[in-house]
Amino acid sequence: MDKQHQQQLSLAKCPRQRYNEWIFRDVPSDITIEVSGGMFALHKFPLVSRSGRIRKLVAEHRDSDISKIELVSLPGGAESFELAAKFCYGVNFEITSANVAQLYCVSDYLEMTDEFSKNNLSSRAEEYIDSIVCKNLEMCVEVLQQCENLLPLADELKIVSRCIDAIASKACVEQIASSFSRLEYSSSGRLHMNRQAKCDGDWWIEDLSVLRIDLYQRVITAMKCRGVRPESIGVSLMNYAQKELTKKSSLWNPSRQPKVEEVASSNGPENLVVETIIGLLPVEKLVVPISFLFGLLRSAVILDCTVASRLDLERRIGSQLDLATLDDLLVPSFRHAGDTLFDVDTVHRILVSFSQQDDSEDDLDDASVFESDSPHSPSQSALFKVSKLVDNYLAEIAPDANLKLNKFIAIADTLPPHARTIHDGLYRAVDIYLKAHQGLSDPDRKKLCQLVDFQKLSQEAGAHAAQNERLPLQSIVQVLYFEQLRLRNTLSCSNPDDDHKPMHPSWRISSGALSASMSPRDNYASLRRENRELKLELARLRMRLNDLEKEHVCMKRHMERSNSRKFMSSFSKKISKLNLFGRSSSRGSSSPSKHSERTDSKMTERT
Repeated sequence: MDKQHQQQLSLAKCPRQRYNEWIFRDVPSDITIEVSGGMFALHKFPLVSRSGRIRKLVAEHRDSDISKIELVSLPGGAESFELAAKFCYGVNFEITSANVAQLYCVSDYLEMTDEFSKNNLSSRAEEYIDSIVCKNLEMCVEVLQQCENLLPLADELKIVSRCIDAIASKACVEQIASSFSRLEYSSSGRLHMNRQAKCDGDWWIEDLSVLRIDLYQRVITAMKCRGVRPESIGVSLMNYAQKELTKKSSLWNPSRQPKVEEVASSNGPENLVVETIIGLLPVEKLVVPISFLFGLLRSAVILDCTVASRLDLERRIGSQLDLATLDDLLVPSFRHAGDTLFDVDTVHRILVSFSQQDDSEDDLDDASVFESDSPHSPSQSALFKVSKLVDNYLAEIAPDANLKLNKFIAIADTLPPHARTIHDGLYRAVDIYLKAHQGLSDPDRKKLCQLVDFQKLSQEAGAHAAQNERLPLQSIVQVLYFEQLRLRNTLSCSNPDDDHKPMHPSWRISSGALSASMSPRDNYASLRRENRELKLELARLRMRLNDLEKEHVCMKRHMERSNSRKFMSSFSKKISKLNLFGRSSSRGSSSPSKHSERTDSKMTERT
C-alpha cells in the first residue's frame, strides 16, 4: 500500500447501516468482518497480509469467494478489532498503557505475528510492555485494570504475571531506597533509622486499591515474596478493605446494625473481599490495629464468611486482645431474632484463643519464662487488662434477657484464676445479671455467685455485697466473715504486741522440694507455677496493705469512741460457731439456719 492510498484511507460511518466501513477512494470493499458489537466493510489484501487467522479463513473459502467473516469471542470486541484494522491499513495511532493489553490479546487472536509480517502488531505490543510498561508502576496497574476484561487470555500471554512482578519489584526497590533516605547519625555517632520521618516509598498503596480483588491478591502475594515490609502490606490491606466495604455502610459501621434485607443482599463479591483480605493479613503482630480486625470480623459475621476465615481472624484478635476496647468486643448478633443482642459465642472463642496463647507461653525457653513470670511482664500485664475488659463486657451484656446463665459463666470462667487480683468488676457484672434475671432459681444464683471470690472484694464492694439482698444468704455470710477477718487483721497490725495472724488464711507456701519421681521438666514447671503464685500473692498483699493503711487511721478513732473491741470479740465468737468457711471456693458448705440468718442480718444493720 503506497503513501497516497494511506492518506486516502478514512473511516466512514454509514447512517443506514449498523457497521463501520473502511474505504479506499474508488476502491470498493470486498469483505465484511463481523465481531461482537459491530460490522466492518474492509478489503482483503491489508488484512490477509498481516493476520494469519484471516488468511486461513479466506484460503479455506477461496472457491466460494467468501465475502463475510465472523470472528467469535474476539478479545476486546469491536474496539480492539478497530485498532487491529487500523494497524493493518497502516493508520498511525499511539500505543498506550490503556490499549496495549487489548492490542496484545487481539494480535494473538488474529495471529498478527512476525511470521506473516515484519514488525507485526504482536511484537510491537510486546516490546511496549517490556520496555515501557514494566518500568513504571502506575502503568502496570493501569494495564492490570485492562486485563480484568481480557482474562484468561491475558494470563496465558503472561501480561498479568509480568505486570505483577514489575509492581512487586518496583515497590520493593523504592521501599529500600526510602529506608536508606531515613538513615541518620545519632548524637553518639551511631547510624540509626529515623522512624518519625515520613516514608515516601509506599505511595503505591492508593494505586493498588483500584484493582479487582483477584488481581490485588496476586500483587500482594508477590510483594510478600519480594520482602515488602509487613507494615506497608497492612496499610494497603486497610485502605483496600475500607474502600470496598464502606460501599455498604452497614458493613463497616459498628454503631448501626444492618437490616435483614441488607444482609441478605450483600452475599456477593463482598464475601470474597473479606475472606481474601483475612488470608492476606501478615503473620506479624501489631501490623494492623485491632479495631480494623474487629471491623473485618463484623463484616465476616454479617456476610456469613467461611468458618476457616472467621476462626483465623478470631485467633489473630486473641493474640493481641489486651489492646482491645469494650466497643470492639460488642459484636452485634445477626443470626436469629430471639438470640442475644451481641455475639457472645464469638467473644468466647476469642477469649479461649487468648487463654490458650497465654498457656503456650509457658513452654518458651528459660529466659523468656522467667521474664513472663514477672508481675510487670507484658504477658501478666495483658492478663490484667483483659480481665478488666471481660468484666466490663459481662456488665454490658448482663441486662440482656436472652443471655443464658451458662454463657455468662463460660465467659467469666475463660480466664485463669490469677488473672484477677480484685473481683469488684466481676461482682458488679454478677449483680447486674441477678437484677436483670430475677427469676433465677436458688441453685442458679449460688452457681453464679461462686464466680466471685468475696475475699478479693475491696472495702466499698464488700460493704455493698453485705447489704445486697439479691445475693444468696451463704454469699452474704461469706462477705461478713471476710469483712470481720479484715477488721481483725487491721487490729493486729495496730497492736504489735499481739500475735500476728496471716491476712490470707488460705495462703500456703509449699516447701519447693523436688520429687524424685517427677521429671526435671515437671519439677521446673512446678517451681515456676509456685513462683508465679507467690509473686501474685505478694502483689495482692501490697494492694491490701495500701488499703489497710488508709483505713487504719479512721477505724482506730472510731473504735476508741464506740469501744468496738468488745463488740468485735463477741461478733467473732458468734461467727466462728457457724464453721462454714475455708476459702470462698468451698462450694459444698451448708447454709445456716433461719435463726442464724435473722441474727446475722440484725448484726449487720447494727454494724
